[in-house]
Amino acid sequence: MNLRHWVQIYFVPGAVLVSVIMGGGYGTGREVVEYFSQYGTVGGLLGISLATVIFGTVLSFTFEFARRFQVFDYKSFFKALIGPFWIVFEILYIALFILVLAVISSGASQILLQEFNVPEWLGMSSMLLLVAVFVLFGRDTIERLLALLCLGIYGVFGLYFYEILSHSNVTLASLSTQEPTGTAWLSGGFLYPFYNLAIAPVLLFTIRNHQNRKQSVLSAWIAAIMVMLPALLFHLSFIPGLPEVLDESIPNYWMIGEFGSPLLKLVFVLALFCTLIETGIGLIQGVVERVQAGTAQQALGTSKKLAITAISIGTAYLFGSLGIIALIAKGYSFLGLGFALVYVLPILSIGYVKLRRPE
Repeated sequence: MNLRHWVQIYFVPGAVLVSVIMGGGYGTGREVVEYFSQYGTVGGLLGISLATVIFGTVLSFTFEFARRFQVFDYKSFFKALIGPFWIVFEILYIALFILVLAVISSGASQILLQEFNVPEWLGMSSMLLLVAVFVLFGRDTIERLLALLCLGIYGVFGLYFYEILSHSNVTLASLSTQEPTGTAWLSGGFLYPFYNLAIAPVLLFTIRNHQNRKQSVLSAWIAAIMVMLPALLFHLSFIPGLPEVLDESIPNYWMIGEFGSPLLKLVFVLALFCTLIETGIGLIQGVVERVQAGTAQQALGTSKKLAITAISIGTAYLFGSLGIIALIAKGYSFLGLGFALVYVLPILSIGYVKLRRPE
């Protein structure tokens, strides 16, 4: 196996998954606070560990099920898994799509307000309009753009983590002296992967080259680690800001203001916008691809793309006005339970039974 093929098999699935979920959660840091950091330092680490195990387990079953039955789009996947109930996943996914788009637009508008005193309505509109413009460039341009943004953003996240800890009096060794935790962290550890995993069946095209179970399982666990590593780094970086950081709409941005340098603040603001744009582009392009497959056209025209984008952006704008904290606390938790019932539990039960049958 040459290097290019090895990367395609084991790393591309995780990279694509991270690129889509990055802006809605890691770009702002609010999801890390909501599902991990609010349970304390040790509780957050336990929740992140649990979430990693869930990601790895569910992705292993998902990748192997798709490889075994050769179903690489979400509709075929769920028809093979739960039959006519596949439409329930479709409904939940559309709701998640709108919610995440609302979260990224709300986050962008709050940063523009705090940093440049731009009115929230103008910031939100500008963010969504910029996403729409990039969607019109087409699939090839979008894929190249997402790949470049992903590499650069990981570098900025690493710089953020290093600078925050180096400018505070908190060390990783101090974790052993943290207060005892209860079991409340279990809810965050379960709910966080449940709704984030919803994107996995939509990205099954990344495993078309898998030829055996070993490749499916190993690439799944690599993807799980890639997804949860930023959560671990951000959770550790929030330690110097506890408990004040828990009430901030954009914890990452607040931490830089308290412990970072002006240069890091500028770089991170630009990176945050890139993550938000990256997620928005990926989500809307995903809807375009699904509509395109349903119409049996090689490519949708500009007018149809504009219509899909306008409907998506208009709905997201309305939800975004509710505020980012309320959106994440209420919307994501509800959808997480829904995806657990429609996707996670079936793939671990029905999927397991079907995979035990001889090939």
